[in-house]
Amino acid sequence: MTAAASRSAALKVEGLTRRFSGLTAVDNVSFEVPPGAIHALIGPNGAGKTTTFNMIAGALKPTAGEVLLDGRSLVGMRPDQICRAGVGRTFQVVRPFGQISVAENVAVGALSWTDDLAEARRHALAMLELLGLADKRNALPGSITLPDRKRLEVARALATKPKLLLLDEVMAGLRPTETDRMVATFRRLNEETGVTIVLIEHVMRAVMALSHHVVVLNYGKVIAQGTPAEVTRNPDVLACYLGVEELS
Repeated sequence: MTAAASRSAALKVEGLTRRFSGLTAVDNVSFEVPPGAIHALIGPNGAGKTTTFNMIAGALKPTAGEVLLDGRSLVGMRPDQICRAGVGRTFQVVRPFGQISVAENVAVGALSWTDDLAEARRHALAMLELLGLADKRNALPGSITLPDRKRLEVARALATKPKLLLLDEVMAGLRPTETDRMVATFRRLNEETGVTIVLIEHVMRAVMALSHHVVVLNYGKVIAQGTPAEVTRNPDVLACYLGVEELS
């Protein structure tokens, strides 16, 4: 067992809806993620995926619906409270603190659960070792490669000791070999720690290799759910999102 986490959480999303004036960005979305599972949330740009993540993590308040973590409602809680409840997340645009080291960036995440700076630094180093970044711990984020900055973003989320990890396009822009390395890291993390993972991802290579279950959104609605193999054979999914070339 690594130091990343030793906990899992069940996520239940019920009738989740978010309206912005006359636009319904997320429309009555429901899905469940069992403890320790890896689920993917896919769909075209603008389908409502990140808005769904933002409601789970507390950055946006739902217009209607419920988000339950192990049966406990997260709706109405602040993002920092949701983080302390066990939800860690990454962001599409990686924006580490540029003037402090890689290790210090990760230690900031650990300060969500400890006031002991030495303990936060020890935990940060454990997360960097897990993600293969220990040798970059003293570097500034601007001096490391894009794949390493992606791993840094994951390390910062893991430093909060999540039971549920939300990954928002952490493999976007990576080469196939880099994607495969990230997939292997997440699979090992899940197997060794049991952390529940939900990922938003356009890289179908990663979705097919990593996820146990896939939820497909289009225009804010769930249009399909199932195993990766089932979803990629669904005519509605092929029509709105995948296309033949995506499956090659």
